[in-house]
Amino acid sequence: MKSQLGFYGGVGSVTGANFMLDTGEVAILVDCGLEQGSDFASEINAEPFVYKPADADFLFVTHAHADHIGRIPKLVKDGFVGVIYSTTPTKALASIMLADALKVMQYEYERYGKQILYDAPDIAAALRLWKTVDYNETITLPTDITAHYTDAGHILGSGMVHFKRGDKKIVFTGDIGNVPQPLLNPPVVPTDYDYLVMESVYGDRLHEEVAERSSMLQHYIEETRRKDGTLIIPAFSLERTQGMLLEINNMVENGLIEPIPVYLDSPLAITVTEEYRTYVKYLKTEVQDQIKNGDDIFDFNGLEFTKTVKESHEIDSVKGAKIIIAGSGMSHGGRIRRHEQNYLSDPKTTVLLVGYQSAGSLGRILQDGAKKVQIDGEWTKVKATIGTIRGFSGHADRDQLLGLVADGCQKAKQVFVVMGEERSSLFLTQRLRDYLGLNALAPDANQEIEIDF
Repeated sequence: MKSQLGFYGGVGSVTGANFMLDTGEVAILVDCGLEQGSDFASEINAEPFVYKPADADFLFVTHAHADHIGRIPKLVKDGFVGVIYSTTPTKALASIMLADALKVMQYEYERYGKQILYDAPDIAAALRLWKTVDYNETITLPTDITAHYTDAGHILGSGMVHFKRGDKKIVFTGDIGNVPQPLLNPPVVPTDYDYLVMESVYGDRLHEEVAERSSMLQHYIEETRRKDGTLIIPAFSLERTQGMLLEINNMVENGLIEPIPVYLDSPLAITVTEEYRTYVKYLKTEVQDQIKNGDDIFDFNGLEFTKTVKESHEIDSVKGAKIIIAGSGMSHGGRIRRHEQNYLSDPKTTVLLVGYQSAGSLGRILQDGAKKVQIDGEWTKVKATIGTIRGFSGHADRDQLLGLVADGCQKAKQVFVVMGEERSSLFLTQRLRDYLGLNALAPDANQEIEIDF
């Protein structure tokens, strides 16, 4: 049996995941995300799909980040009428994230004239095609193909998707979680596969601060208190924000820090946090037990949710040390940009980067040491301290990625390394060859490869 594997996005780039498994009888897409860089959505997203969306029969979604779901409504708008599958939390989160993505695109259209990829009816049409399953629940597809999800440990409801046909198996990892995560279980190691399509965001780097991340965060909070300054945390509204809230909650509840004003200044993050309250069973056992024992991990002394623009602006009038957690995580857009405009020139400010910063993003520019930055057309001097804690990353690092493959690759014929910057993907590809003797390949954009499936 011969099938074709198409790499139509997420190649040579962290973002824009979009792959197709085509058996000739059934065409299965995995993820359909936005390409992102210096903007929320690159202009490339408006281009037609390489394939005809109407020819695809299924779409499997690994998780609800925009770079994995952000073009699904466009896919539907352009003709896809198949079935969409994901875990239950992924669909719930996707409905929130897609609505927010549309708001961002509408804002960028009004301000910069950028193209809007889809509208609200396209989102609604996509959600009508969407079916949900739990981890390890078997999905039967045509021509004797079965599929199921296992926990990827990346964000709430994230899953690796396994396809089996006869004695052949291919696994798409989606994004693989860092270990340990504040809220989630470690990823379930895939085994007995013939082919693996895996991410490589940190394929060439280590998260050296995983063990120290809580103490490092505590240090930055205490330094902010000492300076009577402002700690700004650009945080991804989905997962990273909730993880940060848990960490600060535990510090306050355990008496490691005195309560300090903490503003969650993101309507999206506030809405997403409610989904974490709903899907507690997807969190790791220790966190479930903490909640059962009466600790509301998303409500502690000093925490305020600022939903309105008025409330957001009122943060500026609060004197003394404070923490502002706002989106977006790479400072693409959202309320974080106004806070950075206001506070970057103040030497008492610290901007703490706790997630991946893609090339060209404002977050990466700050991380690389820029002395002045342009935000919404205005130049701002950077006198603030720019800190980074890589241990909070939601992505596995190079050794975790290698270990995950080593534990399950006994019958692997080929490993495809995707979803990373070129340097990262090529580095991990070479390590898989050198350390594990695997036939590993970093595909080219739009490359189509025949496999035995």
